[in-house]
Amino acid sequence: MSVADSTETDWVSRFADEVIAEAERRAPGEPIVCASGLSPSGPIHLGNLREVMTPHLVADEIRRRGHACVHLLSWDDYDRFRRVPAGVDPSWAEHVGKPLSSVPAPPGSDHASWADHFKAPMVEALEELGVDYRGISQTEQYTSGAYREQILTAMRERAGIDAVLARYRTKQGEERPGAAYFPYRPYCEMCERDLTTVTAYDDDTTELAYSCVCGFGETVRLAEHDRGKLAWKVDWPMRWAYEGVVFEPSGVDHHSPGSAWVVGGEIVGPVFGGERPIGPMYAFVGITGMAKMSSSKGDVPTPADALRIMEAPVLRWLYARRKPSQSFKVAFDQEIQRLYDEWDALGRKVAEDAAQPAELAAHARAVRTSRGPLPATPRPVAYRTLASIADVTTGDTGQIGRILGDLDGVAALDEVRPRLDRAQAWIDTHVPADQRTRVRESPDEELLGSLGEDERESLRMLTEGLDEHWSLEGLTTLVYGVPKLRAGLAADAKPTPEVKAAQRAFFALLYRLLVGRDTGPRLPTLLLAVGADRVRKLVAA
Repeated sequence: MSVADSTETDWVSRFADEVIAEAERRAPGEPIVCASGLSPSGPIHLGNLREVMTPHLVADEIRRRGHACVHLLSWDDYDRFRRVPAGVDPSWAEHVGKPLSSVPAPPGSDHASWADHFKAPMVEALEELGVDYRGISQTEQYTSGAYREQILTAMRERAGIDAVLARYRTKQGEERPGAAYFPYRPYCEMCERDLTTVTAYDDDTTELAYSCVCGFGETVRLAEHDRGKLAWKVDWPMRWAYEGVVFEPSGVDHHSPGSAWVVGGEIVGPVFGGERPIGPMYAFVGITGMAKMSSSKGDVPTPADALRIMEAPVLRWLYARRKPSQSFKVAFDQEIQRLYDEWDALGRKVAEDAAQPAELAAHARAVRTSRGPLPATPRPVAYRTLASIADVTTGDTGQIGRILGDLDGVAALDEVRPRLDRAQAWIDTHVPADQRTRVRESPDEELLGSLGEDERESLRMLTEGLDEHWSLEGLTTLVYGVPKLRAGLAADAKPTPEVKAAQRAFFALLYRLLVGRDTGPRLPTLLLAVGADRVRKLVAA
């Protein structure tokens, strides 16, 4: 059964409707094919993840409805190695032009090749995210001869392909190359690079002659040659036809005039006898707070990076709740706390049967797949609370257990995992050292000695109320209530502008006495973390 309401469907259900209908038109009764493609040329980032999550969500909805559906994930590991990223030994330049699967892994890696090195963390992340797919190595496809007939077809139809390409070159004011056009480029037998030029080809014998910039040249029979690949604008439509792809999204860059998506749509039928898939364009995925990630060093935020600081359902939800055409950001800074607040609020709405149909569908797609539910934290204490506790305790599990016991009656830390571990990782890796919370070891005698009678009385009221209010809710009432009571108002009265100013001043005083700064974690959480006895020691005037 579909997770979406029958009267108000979400974007995933709408695409599933369209794909099922299109698949029935093309090949009734056959498994429906959705597809993605990833190049392991470097870190596979969170923008690339949209290439996988969009067809995953649609394929999963199709499976929920009882249809056979396969999600193909092509690893473009037979693409050429284009450049040496910053931070990598410059000697790797000798491998430019080789297939990614033939380039040695970066220094220090345990993997057999450059492609394997960058593919491995994505494979692990997709497993954690519950993405069910069938992986295809393009190296294996090309070198096994799987595409041999398609390559011969493309070479035979090269004039027609070139005519399509020429129309777009003319539209964009580009000059037509003077040499004859060939859609296939061999990798050199001698140096393994694709710095080759096809100099002759015979359709009858399939003999192909090429020369390489390394000085090597040879003639091969293309009907037996499996060491080269089609140009991308020909390769992609060839795969659509070969695999029978019905649904495959792509990024904005693929939808401009003359792009592979546009050109491929004109090539796939006349040359390969196939059809272009339903292919929504997906928008940019932004990042907030990646202070530790430097693009100049070749670093980009990956799904594995995100899964270190957030649970898989939350990351899935970010991709499920927005249409592919809508951009969004993944939070690595303080915004992650607000994101989790929003996620928890949605969970409460779902539990209370108060969520809108689209919200309900996005939540359902986030927490489970057609195979079953994803792992979840049994007691989802607020992420911001867990982060504050992890910060103040510097990760001391004994202290964390004590605080959570006082806070929410948590008997064992496993009740708040894996969310606790994600919050701890966020504190450890994304909160700068100068923003970490360090509770004072001894009272600030100079500050305490400078306080006036009003400030001393406020601190006395706080310390006297600790035992009675020792809970997150109670301490919230206490710290906000002291300035109200001092102003002659009830603790639950609506604060006046003057009281709000007094509250801000009182909070700043408490932060300075407890952590030596004007700000810090939410005071109720901080007080719980410090403990009543230590609070009294640090604020006793």
